[in-house]
Amino acid sequence: MAPTTLPEQLVRTCRFTRGVPERFTVSPDGSTVLFLRGRTGDDPATCLWALDVGSGRERLLADPVRLVATGPSPRSAAIEAYGTDAATRVVAFALAGGLWRLDTGKGEPRRLPALGPVADPRPDPTGRRIAYVSHGALRVTEADGSGDRAVAEPDAPDVEFGTAVHTGTTSLDGARGHWWSPDGGRLLAARTDFTDVRPWPTTDQAGPPETRTALAGTPNPDVTLWLTGLDGPRTPVDWDRTAFEYVVGAGWDAHGPWALVQSRDQRTVRFLGIHPADGRTTVLDEQRDAAWVQLVPGLPVRTGSGALLAHRDLRGTRHLTLDGTPVTPKGLQLRTVLGTDGDEVLFTACDDPTETHLWSHSPKSGLRKLSSGPGVHSGAARGGTLVRVTRDAERPGGRTEALRAGARTVAVLSYAEHPVVDVHARRLVLGPRALHARLHFPSWHRPGDGPLPVLVDSYGGAGLQRVTAELDSRVLLSQWFAEQGFAVLTTDGRGTPGRGPDWEREVHGDLFGPVLDDQVIALHEAAGRHPDLDLGRVAFRGWSFGGALAALAVLRRPDVFHAAVAGAGVADQRLYAAHWRERFLGHPDAFPGRYDACDLLLDAPRLARPLLLIHGLTDTNVPPVNTLRLSEVLRAAGRPHELLLLPGIGHQPIGSALTGELLDRQVRFLRRHLDVGPTPTGERTGCSS
Repeated sequence: MAPTTLPEQLVRTCRFTRGVPERFTVSPDGSTVLFLRGRTGDDPATCLWALDVGSGRERLLADPVRLVATGPSPRSAAIEAYGTDAATRVVAFALAGGLWRLDTGKGEPRRLPALGPVADPRPDPTGRRIAYVSHGALRVTEADGSGDRAVAEPDAPDVEFGTAVHTGTTSLDGARGHWWSPDGGRLLAARTDFTDVRPWPTTDQAGPPETRTALAGTPNPDVTLWLTGLDGPRTPVDWDRTAFEYVVGAGWDAHGPWALVQSRDQRTVRFLGIHPADGRTTVLDEQRDAAWVQLVPGLPVRTGSGALLAHRDLRGTRHLTLDGTPVTPKGLQLRTVLGTDGDEVLFTACDDPTETHLWSHSPKSGLRKLSSGPGVHSGAARGGTLVRVTRDAERPGGRTEALRAGARTVAVLSYAEHPVVDVHARRLVLGPRALHARLHFPSWHRPGDGPLPVLVDSYGGAGLQRVTAELDSRVLLSQWFAEQGFAVLTTDGRGTPGRGPDWEREVHGDLFGPVLDDQVIALHEAAGRHPDLDLGRVAFRGWSFGGALAALAVLRRPDVFHAAVAGAGVADQRLYAAHWRERFLGHPDAFPGRYDACDLLLDAPRLARPLLLIHGLTDTNVPPVNTLRLSEVLRAAGRPHELLLLPGIGHQPIGSALTGELLDRQVRFLRRHLDVGPTPTGERTGCSS
């Protein structure tokens, strides 16, 4: 039965991600595009498909439900990722703990007799072998399933081969820890030793989360790189690991193996060429910055002719560079490098932070823009075929098309459901800093109907934009809250991506001060344009960084914010991942004052406004002890507040079975403390009035 409310639909569609085509791989000749997609907008069983670009026909290559029909939960089985050889003829993926191999030109997938559970399977470029990770060992099997063996096994209890925790910062397909040589005869492999990583602090309520994330100021995992033969011999890669303890990228291209390493203070990054015979390294490129060197997804990378693609932050613009020379103009902010095909590079960039466009550059054709119209554009390209993804305001997931010179454009079907909520929002640019914001009104509200309480629904911080031309589940959820009787304001303040390196670094040394100031400015500017906003009834709702910001809003600015819902926030900045938190605040031993200035626990005794704290107890992103300690400090200071703990729920509860209950609890809290009465659509939206 079709859903009747947005909370139900968020659960059914997993936040509108199901049925959307993703993870595109174009064959070398451009004739075929591989991708993942469910068969309907509520199908959790993501399948592997092939699109014939010439005819426009789609072919189902791997159906996980059929492949694991005898398993305990075949309906929920999914292919979440896959790897291919250079020719895209051999595909490998993990499913139900096993290793599966598929020949794209013929036949059904078959399960290989590998040692499970299998993670990150990767065919070698020639298609003869497949490498994968299991039980901390890096293993290799022949593509026909014979000769499975370990090429690197753990030599201590807390050691893993084939994984490197920080490479996901630059890799386009998640954290990687092993990379094939072009001839398929050797591997560059990471060895990660978690021995010195301290356990997360816990309380009896939170329990011990299964995570190996180093917190700010504590020892990181020790990551080394090895050149590994298929019969066991390993050669260590040599670099100054004391000065550069982070391995944030690695690979092996036609010009040899390489690594991207970063200092603990993140102010220096080096691109190292690795000598394949003895593991010696040569510095091929170095970047420095007084705050931090930004890591760009997809970079660095070498073109077919060996030119180095990297980036430079110059005079407020993040440029794409070719052998050190900028090839993009001032004001066009580089976002992501999607790939290279010979000497041509495909990348995304923006001159308007709400839109991201698709671009290409090559020495022959220069700089070309490949997308148009409002949206967040992305894609893949190879062999003369461009897959263009346009996520706009029309529907979640947007639209995808394959374009080839001299041929008709082929649509890649999306089965994403249409939302049951229509968005009624206005895009605003507010104040002297030109803050980008979106203001939602209830569909039933008309100007002059009377004042509306305001709900600030922002993330606000580094790493994530909320105000873009894309329709996603967050936009829909803001509109759903508006339908409950609020004007909902979302603002991207200082530190958010898309406005260049200077804007991002405005939060260096102070994560919250500038961001909270921007939220207050945006609120007052919006109210100046829209008199229906009642500044006497303002609440802040946020999650993750936004959750900490929401709590801080009522702690530090009770004159502006009258209630807050704070979900999964970091209360003590020392209790968050070292790599991310030290980027902005430095090492806590060197800059204790910065951490104290951002410490919600020190502000907690001043609470004078209603506050609802929420946290999932199996959150492996933000330790739940953050919220529990904040609640304990509030309780000890005699400050009333509400605490909602979610057993079995991680960092993202929206889309889980608890979605409706969780949203209902928030709305009831906000209505009670902002004096909001019944709304004309309260029953229809699935929230009690």
